[in-house]
Amino acid sequence: MGIYLSSPKTEKFSEDGGNPRLRFGLSSMQGWRASMEDAHAALPDLDNCTSFFGVYDGHGGKVVSKFCAKYLHSQVLKHELHLGGDLAASVRKAFFRMDEMMRGQRGWRELAILGDKMDKFTGLIEGLIWSPRGGYSNEHADEWAYEEGPHSDFSGPTSGSTACVAVIRNNQLIVANAGDSRCVLSRKGQAISLSTDHKPDLDEERERILKAGGFIHAGRVNGSLNLARAIGDMEFKQNKFLPAEKQILTCNPDIKIVELCDDDDFLILACDGVWDCMSNQQLVDFINEQTETESRLSTVCERVLDRCLAPNTISGEGCDNMTMILVQFKKPQIQ
Repeated sequence: MGIYLSSPKTEKFSEDGGNPRLRFGLSSMQGWRASMEDAHAALPDLDNCTSFFGVYDGHGGKVVSKFCAKYLHSQVLKHELHLGGDLAASVRKAFFRMDEMMRGQRGWRELAILGDKMDKFTGLIEGLIWSPRGGYSNEHADEWAYEEGPHSDFSGPTSGSTACVAVIRNNQLIVANAGDSRCVLSRKGQAISLSTDHKPDLDEERERILKAGGFIHAGRVNGSLNLARAIGDMEFKQNKFLPAEKQILTCNPDIKIVELCDDDDFLILACDGVWDCMSNQQLVDFINEQTETESRLSTVCERVLDRCLAPNTISGEGCDNMTMILVQFKKPQIQ
């Protein structure tokens, strides 16, 4: 259930943007939760032909979702160069890289800064003493050089985050998902699910969890986590005899590739705080209704969050953090 406030925080962070191929709006709201653990990334021009959108729903803290929002998209382009231009493979690699990058001295330091747990004086001193070999330079930030220091054996964060991202290049859409955030495509007004909610009771997830030495109790992994895939949560990824994709919990994403067509209207990415309250088709219908009179997509997102927000915390539904990105495809102009 989590810790709830006596009244919800309904202030929203909203944004609009776009390019010649698409436009987007987004909004996020803390709601009834005691803290905001969602994060997001919206980059319509990741490069000159690629757009990137991602929602990250943190649990046990905000640092992993913020880390993903800061770094995951840049890793997609970096690894595409090494994977022969295979964009889907580079997206998958970017998910695994998040866990790899959060380990060790540099991972510890970055997470500490993102979590506001390091005071400015201490951070300055540690930054001087434990800088990467050869000195720190923003030009080489993506190399993620190994660092020595008191936290070199840091195995990574015990908190975690879902990740659901959409990468659009020309007419190709690649959706990668780990966890229970969700991506839905509207095609001629019909909701098409492009992700799977990774819950422990799914056959594929249950089999991996048990084979890795874990158990499921009350629908939760080891009686604790109600997700079967996530970035972070390193306590569930400690079996040294198994690869990352076969651990009790894995960040290995499901990937779906879709060829976009003129029938495609818009794409929704949202954390489970929204999907707990509306089905895929209900949300598509609501958006179609709203866009008849409202052109600003962030305003449409705000109305979704307001509709989902519960009047009280009795049931738990509508009490979560909420984040939603709405991506609308621009139709070719008829001459």
